Amino acid sequence: MFARYRNFVTPLAIVAAGVLFYMQNPWFFPKDGSTERLVATVAFWALAIAVLVLMFSDRNAPESQTVDVEGPAFARYLFSNARAGLFWLPIRLFVGCEWLDAGWHKLSGTGWLDGGSALLGFWQSAVKIPEAGRPPITFEWYRSFLQVLIDNHAQGWFAYVIVIGELAVGIGLLVGALTGIAAFFGATMNMSFQLAGSASTNPIMFAFAVGLMLAWKVAGYYGVDRYLLPRLGVPWHGQMHLGRPTMHGAPAG
Repeated sequence: MFARYRNFVTPLAIVAAGVLFYMQNPWFFPKDGSTERLVATVAFWALAIAVLVLMFSDRNAPESQTVDVEGPAFARYLFSNARAGLFWLPIRLFVGCEWLDAGWHKLSGTGWLDGGSALLGFWQSAVKIPEAGRPPITFEWYRSFLQVLIDNHAQGWFAYVIVIGELAVGIGLLVGALTGIAAFFGATMNMSFQLAGSASTNPIMFAFAVGLMLAWKVAGYYGVDRYLLPRLGVPWHGQMHLGRPTMHGAPAG
């Protein structure tokens, strides 16, 4: 359906990059809260989503399977060899335990599933703009997002999303089930907490989650993914093979 528009990917990406540079460069940029800033932000995200949709629709094209830049051997081993799962195992267990502990603390404590007062307090502290010094939130769009949640009294149901999400990510990483997906949602929560001005262990957890996402094929090999992923397959190949690769024209052995 979108194949006819694949030639628009490059110009749209260039325009999106130009809009982003216009917003983020330190010399000339639209002021926060201005109409120009709002228009530029909406334009960037619209262009970025269009580029992603067009690139995803182009995934089945024959030329999309071509590797233009070959990665280093160690990276291929670390992210694609089943034996490298031993390297990712302690990282996966550490991140999983951290998320499980965070979720269990909220589940068994107060201020979360009993109305979300703790979450509301966190949001209110994050959106405050002090008279002196820098505010906790750097990006105005994220402050506006949290303010919308506060104004609509969303802390009650959003607390359930956070608690269940943290527990699910923790369990998924501990048992090695859909490790890449669990790490992705964990990284999303880490990024959300950091955007709200909370550092804590989030930078370390985010870095580990990125590694687990890159190694999604093998990070859970010493876990449920060893049996789950070959059965599920992957959307772009149909089935994942954890065995060693073979050279073109040579019999598999």
